[in-house]
Amino acid sequence: MTRSDRLLLDALEQALESGGMRLLYQPKVASSSGRLVRVEALIRWQHPQLGAVPPARFVPLAEAHGLIDVLTQWALRTALRQWREWKGQGLDTAVAVNISAVSLEHLDFPDLVERLCRALDVPTDRLVLELTEGATQPLIKLMDTLTRFRIKGVGLAVDDFGTGYSGLTQLRRLPFTEIKIDREFVTDLPQSRDDAVIVRAVTELAHGLGLTVTAEGVETIEQLAALREIGCDHVQGYLLAHPLEAADLVPWASRHQRRWKMLVRPPEDARLRARLEAG
Repeated sequence: MTRSDRLLLDALEQALESGGMRLLYQPKVASSSGRLVRVEALIRWQHPQLGAVPPARFVPLAEAHGLIDVLTQWALRTALRQWREWKGQGLDTAVAVNISAVSLEHLDFPDLVERLCRALDVPTDRLVLELTEGATQPLIKLMDTLTRFRIKGVGLAVDDFGTGYSGLTQLRRLPFTEIKIDREFVTDLPQSRDDAVIVRAVTELAHGLGLTVTAEGVETIEQLAALREIGCDHVQGYLLAHPLEAADLVPWASRHQRRWKMLVRPPEDARLRARLEAG
């Protein structure tokens, strides 16, 4: 381990002990109605000297050096507590938490998650665990663990679908409930015929397997219209909302439905459309 990695790992451990980590929440909505379906919990770490440290930097360190379970359990507890607060404010949605395949190697992990949900009075069907597509390669060996999550009612989503290699056999055999199409295939919609073909094919494949489909990285009215036409179930991205502080979700939800009507029937004036896309 390099000296910089050791210093960063020590700082991460201190941040977990002292409350230096936080979660932001990005809404996901139904493409047909704009209804809030779920929020994705996103870990953020603001280091006092280094500034914002991206998860791509600190999560692999946590995985390699025994901190990933502490990080995962903190994220789960924080997100589930926040769900309960929203429920008390009259907002009933689901929450998704990103987890590492390393955590799935523990046979008691599904029981731990169930205990957390029970202790915090959160129905298990209001929780979804998201795993990156790259993690699905070893996950085939963890079929029993994943199946236990599904039996307990917890949803399982493949994140960043399309950026790695996903065998169709794995999609058929693993008990996922959702595929999330990576922003790479959304960015050029609807101008790119190839991307449109890929998104349509993935959507039809997923629906054929009984899965729902979410498109990530939706930033323009044109992308939203293309995804609605294709039949993608859910959309997520800056067009709908940037990642929000927990306290901002309820006010966002109260404004969202009015704005949604304009997003699906946008003004013809280019300047007004640009202002609408900017939020």
